[in-house]
Amino acid sequence: MFNHLRLSAWSTGVRSKLKGIPLRVELWNGERLDFSDGPPRVVIRVPDRSAIRYLVSPSLYNLGRAYVEGAIEVSGTATDMIAVVNALAAASVRPRGLFGRFMQSLPHTRARDAEAIRYHYDVSNEFYGAWLDPAMVYSCAYFENGDEDLATAQQKKIDHILTKIGLQPGHTLLDIGCGWGALVIRAAERYGARCVGITLSENQTRLARERVAQAGLENMVEIRLQDYRDVRGRFDRITSVGMFEHVGLRNLPAYFGTIHELLAPDGVAMNHGITTTDAHSRGTPYGGGEFINRYVFPHGELAHVGTVLRAMQEGGLEARDIENMRRHYARTCALWTENYEANADRIRLLTDPKRFRIWQVYLAGCQYAFEHDLISLYQIVCGKAGSSAQEHAWSRRYMYPC
Repeated sequence: MFNHLRLSAWSTGVRSKLKGIPLRVELWNGERLDFSDGPPRVVIRVPDRSAIRYLVSPSLYNLGRAYVEGAIEVSGTATDMIAVVNALAAASVRPRGLFGRFMQSLPHTRARDAEAIRYHYDVSNEFYGAWLDPAMVYSCAYFENGDEDLATAQQKKIDHILTKIGLQPGHTLLDIGCGWGALVIRAAERYGARCVGITLSENQTRLARERVAQAGLENMVEIRLQDYRDVRGRFDRITSVGMFEHVGLRNLPAYFGTIHELLAPDGVAMNHGITTTDAHSRGTPYGGGEFINRYVFPHGELAHVGTVLRAMQEGGLEARDIENMRRHYARTCALWTENYEANADRIRLLTDPKRFRIWQVYLAGCQYAFEHDLISLYQIVCGKAGSSAQEHAWSRRYMYPC
């Protein structure tokens, strides 16, 4: 009875704060709670009384956890689901919690980082192939005109990066977090660079090596299963695309210091990664960060771009060019979400129901977060601080060849 009274009070409060959201809540006893006059686009089914606790404290973590664990059932498109739960959270709970800060206190050891990477990336190559582009580029695409398909935009992103760093034939290139090898293959094939790609994912290593062999580039591209902290040597160019989110806030100066040590005196590096828009580098609001920490990216941490630039300077690097690509990632996630839903039947055969639901809400949740400036993405081109930078162009015109 107490829980039911709390639910009634909560629904009254939500209606008073929101003009109407296309949501219906169906209770185990047949009762329905409608939150708008129109037809619902999202239906939450509460199968028993014990699940009420998730609704009366509807943070993104609580509702996400209840959905992926099967405590509640939700129907509707992933995009509509995410919009509704964000509206509920904003109307009902505080933006910030404490759990995200606890997660940030955990040290990033080699073993813990490798375990986290395996959890996220070693689902199966077939799983990722079902919703990524054919080259399997799992990072923000680049929409030069805004109307490109996903495969074209991902190719343009790789070329945009390689143009930004001024890659030339004969250069040595290190790609930290090389994924399935698309960037190093392109760098060798089109630009004539000698490349090393590193990843902590065994699945990525295996398929990337197969793709290098299929392209006939074994003499130009080496794929290693290796931690960035264990790389030795000097490289003319270094790229890190969608990897530094796993480094940890405390480790950022050391991470950039490692890039500094690996970079040739007149070399150029580029860091491409997701950032939080919270100036204090806290997690995304309403429990979204907690959900991702638990179910998607264990031990992942997002820094504000200001924190990134400070850590970069502390690591001995000078930022030379900074580009905000938030809108590009929102569009990328939208296309990933469309692919995921269009191939849902196939994807369900490639993984278990819980993981299917995790990724369903994660991709749509990221789309929402980028669209609403809760998170962002920056490409930062840098070189060694104090370098004469003779190879660096005077203007940005070289990045956009006619």
